[in-house]
Amino acid sequence: MTASTDYTYLSGFHHEHASEAKAGALPLGQFSPQRPPYGLYAEKFSATAFTAPRDANRRNWFYRIRPSVTHGRYTRLAPTLWRTSPLAGDSLTPEQLRWDPWPVPDAAQDFIDGMVTIAASGNAALQTGIGVQVYVANQSMARRYFYNADGEMLLVPQQGRLRLFTECGRLQVSPGEIALIPRGMKFRVELPDGPSRGYVCENYGAMFRLPERGLIGSDGLANTRDFLAPTAWYEDREGDYELVTKFGGQLFGAPLDHSPLDVVAWVGTAAPLKYDLARFNTLGTVSFDHPDPSIFTVLTSPSELPGIANADFVIFPPRWLVADDTFRPPWFHRNVMSEFMGLIAGRYEAREKGFAPGGSSLHNCMAPHGPEPAVHAKASHAELVPTKLAETMAFMFESKFILQPTAQALNSPHLQQDYLASWAGLQRHFPNS
Repeated sequence: MTASTDYTYLSGFHHEHASEAKAGALPLGQFSPQRPPYGLYAEKFSATAFTAPRDANRRNWFYRIRPSVTHGRYTRLAPTLWRTSPLAGDSLTPEQLRWDPWPVPDAAQDFIDGMVTIAASGNAALQTGIGVQVYVANQSMARRYFYNADGEMLLVPQQGRLRLFTECGRLQVSPGEIALIPRGMKFRVELPDGPSRGYVCENYGAMFRLPERGLIGSDGLANTRDFLAPTAWYEDREGDYELVTKFGGQLFGAPLDHSPLDVVAWVGTAAPLKYDLARFNTLGTVSFDHPDPSIFTVLTSPSELPGIANADFVIFPPRWLVADDTFRPPWFHRNVMSEFMGLIAGRYEAREKGFAPGGSSLHNCMAPHGPEPAVHAKASHAELVPTKLAETMAFMFESKFILQPTAQALNSPHLQQDYLASWAGLQRHFPNS
């Protein structure tokens, strides 16, 4: 194993990076020389089709100790609670749904075994839609590695840091930060703080990218410079290891006699990335009315319809509220887009109780939702002075597809059976005719 320094990053969102953990390991002037330096193997990693447009093309050239083909035969692994769309069974419901935080179990389970699917949409084989997961883990992946052939993975830690060891290098991701792992990239996860919990958007569609700013102009929201890629780092170790692959909704395992994270140098546009949500430049009204939550979009996965996302990642961070003559919390709402929400820290402004950090809610296509009665009453009569909304960080995975909850999520003891009753105190105020 090299003695490279952790957490030295190359900045940029899907810009071409070049990095080497050993001086001279990166070929100059061409990608696949006849004899790469140090006897390394050149291997191309294509996260998009070869012919994708230049600005959307994602690929790396790896220079590694052994090519990826050097693994044993795959066998199907025992089923877990990780599901992939399309889901079997009749678990669709228009009901509003909310879950308490999923507890980390006593039994040992790592990041893979601790994945629980809450809902999914689209069809992974057709590269549409998303899977929404919660992970609950208490064990590091010491001799186990993983790659997801079904989709890109957006990781949102809520409790405990994740230390990610990838083919491109190392990333440490804390609650309040996110990580983006390209489809097909091998990695393992360590838990430096012990038991860990968080959320995952498994994106089957177009890769996440920054949304267009349009009339906002050239600055604001998430900035390219704040997305950080790792520098090259590699493991050169032999022994008994396992490579787990998610393929077509199934988990398969293959034996390895070496670490697959043996990339000594790399160059390309398909790096894993991390981003600190505190760097998001929040925009909002400085006059009146409550803007649509689309102004809080960090990342988007576009669909074939302009402006209609396969998936959006939206956050609700600390910010100032200054709108005049305006109901400031989220308004009552019905949306053609389906909304899965999670709470990373603090309190969500539309809820005074029932929605705890680590919890989640699902308001599917056209399901009405909005503030609870106490919040509505307070906001309707509040003195409208500038107010800092602090100590909060919520997020939303939003999709144009209906999100089908899994049977395990609907049958979970963590599902709040009384969620609909949280609106029961909303009273009529219109005078009788």
